[in-house]
Amino acid sequence: MNDAASKRRLISSGSPYEPIVGFSRAVRVGNIVAVAGTTAGSSGKPVAKGDPAAQTRAILETIGKALAEAGASLKDVVRTRVYLVDMAHFEAVGRVHGEFFGDIRPANSTLQVSAFVNPDYLVEIEADAVIPG
Repeated sequence: MNDAASKRRLISSGSPYEPIVGFSRAVRVGNIVAVAGTTAGSSGKPVAKGDPAAQTRAILETIGKALAEAGASLKDVVRTRVYLVDMAHFEAVGRVHGEFFGDIRPANSTLQVSAFVNPDYLVEIEADAVIPG
């Protein structure tokens, strides 16, 4: 891999926590893009409080924007990780995941966690993409 291909490109969410915690919305190195855990909200304020499907839709739209900024798209996603605070939301979240990835069918893991930073967040999703070529 040459130097240009291995350069690290950081994609910011604009969160004031990025420099404090030390993270980026996404990172591109070569043809790999890793998108950090994404929730449905900004500045700690959740979108669609109490609605896991609407939160999932907002999250996947945010992930799509981060991928686009990195030169990728949802079609390039090879793995997603879905974190739920309540496994009872699996079906609602899964349906929305299927709307975005039904034809792409990335590898997926869905896990239940005990809590998120904000108790109104019901879902968090990570994604990894590989840009062809």
